[in-house]
Amino acid sequence: MLIYTCSSSHGFGHAARDAAVLQVLRRLRPEWTLVMSSGLPPPVLKRLLGDSSIQQRSCHWDVGMVQADALGVNRAATLTALDLLEQRLPALIEAEASWLAAQEQPVLIFGDIPPAAAALAQRVRAPLVWMSNFGWDDIYAPLGPAFQRAAEAAAEAYRCGDLLLRCPFDLPMNWGLPERRLGLVCGTPQAIPADLEACFDALHVPVVLVGFGGIGLSLRSDLFQLWPNHHFLLPASATASQQPELAELPNLTVLPEGVRPVDVLGRCARSLGKPGFSSFCEAMAQGVGLHVVARSGFAEASVLMDGLQRHGQHRFLSRLELDAGAWQLDQPLLAPTGAPLSALGAQEAALALVSWVESIFNFQR
Repeated sequence: MLIYTCSSSHGFGHAARDAAVLQVLRRLRPEWTLVMSSGLPPPVLKRLLGDSSIQQRSCHWDVGMVQADALGVNRAATLTALDLLEQRLPALIEAEASWLAAQEQPVLIFGDIPPAAAALAQRVRAPLVWMSNFGWDDIYAPLGPAFQRAAEAAAEAYRCGDLLLRCPFDLPMNWGLPERRLGLVCGTPQAIPADLEACFDALHVPVVLVGFGGIGLSLRSDLFQLWPNHHFLLPASATASQQPELAELPNLTVLPEGVRPVDVLGRCARSLGKPGFSSFCEAMAQGVGLHVVARSGFAEASVLMDGLQRHGQHRFLSRLELDAGAWQLDQPLLAPTGAPLSALGAQEAALALVSWVESIFNFQR
C-alpha cells in the first residue's frame, strides 16, 4: 500500500501534523510505502519527519495565503500566486501521476489540504482522505469577489473526497463527506543534545519558548532584556538567522539546528507566539500556557483563539503589546472554560487511515 500525502505549503504547521500522523502510521504498518509531498524545503521536512523511510517529493500543491509577515497576509500577492499555480498544476499532476504509476502499488491520496489533491486522486483513480481543521474555501470566501472563484473551486475539490478527518479548532468544512473527529494532532518530543539538557538544568528562572512559525518575526533585542528573570528559547528559524545579535543575549538561547520546538516545550513554563494549529496542539498536549498575539486577515485565527479559551491556559496580547515588550509573563495564566482535549489525534488519524484503507482494499495482515 502506498500512502501519498499532499501537504500544504502554507507555513510549517500542516507538514508538522502530517508528519506526526505518518510517524504513527509507520509504526502501525511498517510494510506500507509512505510519501510526504510538499513544497517546503527538504531540510525542514526531514527534521519534521525524523524518519528516512518516509519518502519526500518536492511538490508545491497550493498557495494558501501569501504572508506579509508572521501576523499578516498579502491579498494581492496571494491572487497573483493563485494564477501562477493554476498554470503550473497540470504538469505537476501529470508528473506525479506518472511517478505513482511506476510504483505499481495500490494508492491512497491523503490531503492536508491542497485542493489539487482531488485532481491527482482522480487522475490516478485513487481514493482520497482529507485531514484538516479548515479548507481554503473557508479562508477565501470571506475575502470578497476577487477570491470567489478560488473559494468555489476549492469547495468543489473538497467534495470529491471520500472521508474527512476533522481536527480541533475547526471551521465549517461543509463538504458532505463522512467524518471522524480527532483530538490534538501533534508530534512526540524527541531527545535533545546533552549540552542543551545541561543548559536547562542550570537555569533557575522560567523558560519561555518564542515562536512565530517558519517566516519568523523580528523582535528587538531590548525587548528580551525587559524580562531579565526569564530565559527565552528561539527556534533556529528566519528570525534567528536575520538577527544574529539575539544569540548574544544572556537570557536567550537559539535552539540548535535539528531541535524542534516540540522537543523543548516540556522544559518551558510558557510559549509566546501567534495563533497556529500545530503550536497550539503541541503546547496544550504538554500543558504549557500560551501567550498569543492577535492575527488579522485569516479566518482560522478566530477559531484557534476561541478554542484556546475553551481548552488551554492562555493570555492574549495585541500587536502593540508585543512590540512594546508588554508580554504579561509576570501575570497568571487564564484558565480554560472547558475540559482539555485528547492529545491522541495523530494516533487516531493513523488508526482511522489503517481501518479505512483495509476495509476499502480488503487488506489482511
